[in-house]
Amino acid sequence: MLHLSVAVSSFRRYSTYRAATIAGAFTNSVFGIIMCFVYLAVWERQPDAGGYDASDAVTYVWLGQAMLAALATFGGGAPDDLAARIKSGDVAIDFYRPVDILGWYLAADLGRAAFQLLTRGLAPTLVGIALFDIRLPPGPVAWLGFAAAVVLAVVVSYALRMLVALSTFWLLDDTGPRTLAMVVAVFLGGMTVPLVLFPDGLREVAMALPWVAYLQVPADIWLGQRAGTELLAGLALAAAWAAVLLAVAALVLRAAERRVVVQGG
Repeated sequence: MLHLSVAVSSFRRYSTYRAATIAGAFTNSVFGIIMCFVYLAVWERQPDAGGYDASDAVTYVWLGQAMLAALATFGGGAPDDLAARIKSGDVAIDFYRPVDILGWYLAADLGRAAFQLLTRGLAPTLVGIALFDIRLPPGPVAWLGFAAAVVLAVVVSYALRMLVALSTFWLLDDTGPRTLAMVVAVFLGGMTVPLVLFPDGLREVAMALPWVAYLQVPADIWLGQRAGTELLAGLALAAAWAAVLLAVAALVLRAAERRVVVQGG
């Protein structure tokens, strides 16, 4: 119940930023339209690029725009709050609380992501449906698989962002690691082009890394590219990376607790 309360509180917190939410949804919609025309030009030249057709391609664009804020690809979310508390020294209070820090901030980030999906996720998707030939999931199994993939994507994103935030214990500033993490997430997360368009070798590597859970796995499930055992394999890969990254974050946090370094002393 505690973690549910934290998630609900985080959802309510982000719901107060109405102007920012509207501006963000508008921006996502504009970029989605621009990217669709670019993708359509590419698929006009190569109609089956990456195993996608033109409808798959534009659907992929809008899925990316819908999940961009939920995954906090460009930063934000609970890990950034923790990084700020590390820099100010307030993190010492977190260590004294009788709750797990990782679980607390994960609940907060899930609440934030839920709000972003229902607002900045849904609004651009409706724009895409109105303007382009958007493909919908082929059945209830795909819908359920997509929902599970989105939750796992948020958890993987949270774990990676948390590792960046925890670096503040030693670096005293997370600006550099956060910028690098953003660039890597945009590229390997498939936010620029689908990972299936990567050249041989690089594609196989990218499809095995944790960022594949960001967009490629959810999109392939939505598009029907992953079904049956392939759907389960995609979810299993994302779940495995989520578990590994959270375990690594727990180890780093334990090391930080033994040797707390914050600005100001």
